[in-house]
Amino acid sequence: MASKTTNPFTFLQQVRAETAKVTWPSRRETLISTVMVLAFAALAALFFFAADQVMSWAIELILQIGS
Repeated sequence: MASKTTNPFTFLQQVRAETAKVTWPSRRETLISTVMVLAFAALAALFFFAADQVMSWAIELILQIGS
């Protein structure tokens, strides 16, 4: 692949032009999204902790039956 070298100044101008096209979220949208991610991460952690405890209990119950 042949790539044409670009002047760094031109490259920075192009980057600035592209970032101007981006629709950035508001502070409120960012805060709400962050809170939702943290809440769902906590719920997932609780779910997997509970599932692990139930499976651990079941395996101990099964293994003690054979003794």
